[in-house]
Amino acid sequence: MAVIQRVVKPRTKRGKRILLKKEPKIIENTKHCVFIPGRKSSLLVSSCMKDLLKLKKPDAVMLTQKNDILPFDDAVQIEKLLQKHDSSLFFFSSHNKKRPNNLVLGRTYDQHILDMFELGIESYKGCSEFKGLSEISAGVKPVLVFLGEQFDSDQQLKRIRNLFIDMFQRQPLKQIRPNGIEHVMSFTAVDSKILLRSYRTVLTKTSLKTPRVELIEVGPSVDFVVRRDHMASADLFKTACKRPNIKGKKIKSVRRDNFGSKLGRLHMTKQDVNTLQTRKMKGLKKTYAERKMKRKSDEVKNGPAVKKPKVATQSKKLKKFSKKGRKLRGGQV
Repeated sequence: MAVIQRVVKPRTKRGKRILLKKEPKIIENTKHCVFIPGRKSSLLVSSCMKDLLKLKKPDAVMLTQKNDILPFDDAVQIEKLLQKHDSSLFFFSSHNKKRPNNLVLGRTYDQHILDMFELGIESYKGCSEFKGLSEISAGVKPVLVFLGEQFDSDQQLKRIRNLFIDMFQRQPLKQIRPNGIEHVMSFTAVDSKILLRSYRTVLTKTSLKTPRVELIEVGPSVDFVVRRDHMASADLFKTACKRPNIKGKKIKSVRRDNFGSKLGRLHMTKQDVNTLQTRKMKGLKKTYAERKMKRKSDEVKNGPAVKKPKVATQSKKLKKFSKKGRKLRGGQV
């Protein structure tokens, strides 16, 4: 007998708030990421995961328990973990003889895997070998720079670029002041490799109004090699990137003024003002001479009016009686 999936109803106010946060929204929240350690991983991959976690904080969580998962063979367990933590992005670390120092990153759409890429770490320098990462404010929005023609020509690298933007862009901003630019992340595509570099900005005074910007490398410094991939179809990717129309459908001839009042314009056929029925007033009533003049003008246009003969009808007069049986106006019963 099949188990019926019941609708989860909150019993407390806290449970209601949690379910409301998980519901789909027109304007999405900042995307969260889950860092998942595999069954076996090397020290280099684990250190790289911790440094990437520092760049993604506070919108990320690291799982401590190891997971025996093969993402490209069966991704159901990853989908369950992401659903449990209300996240749509993930990093997965693994290490074996065939694919050493392996890092898998991906994202989901409608609680199913959309894109997934396997990157191999060729060279790595951790944040501990640099200085200055601690001076960057937590949760600051980084500047993402993508260098290389392959990001525009290669379809696979196009999707990887889109995934990196999804991973590190944080909340959208309309304006930003120069002092708010503290962190710069550079991605360079060279010979089927992706070079990740991280910098801290330092503003120095100049004779001009605009300050001089200097970049200091703070780590991590990683060289990735693209291995396997799992990309969504063009139709599914287009559906996932579709944004709802927040303003709604535009209504013609309707606008709002500065005070928020709704104003509309009506388009009507041409009307003769003289034939419109207005309020009846003695002052506007036509005189006998005016009515006679109008009758003559109508006869000139349409010819003399023909009077219809009256048809004689016999009308029976009904006698009215009172309740007592007498006539109302004279007479006897």
